[in-house]
Amino acid sequence: MVSTTKRKTSLTLDAEVLDCAKTFEINVSAVAEAALKKAVAEARQKQWLEENADAFAAQADWHEHNGHPLAEIICAPGASSWNA
Repeated sequence: MVSTTKRKTSLTLDAEVLDCAKTFEINVSAVAEAALKKAVAEARQKQWLEENADAFAAQADWHEHNGHPLAEIICAPGASSWNA
């Protein structure tokens, strides 16, 4: 079992939404943590894509000039576009 360190924090939430969550016995901390994990993962992905944009562009340029090395065996939709 993996142990995670938890830290208390303060959130300001819409009172009506918070009251409804309590009515439905929704664990607000769990929902907030899940949403924060998702937001962090999306931010990391966006940052990684931005940091590697030049490499992706260079690869696309290489494929544009040389074709895809596996073009003859690619059978996915759009495969014909690799036979430049």
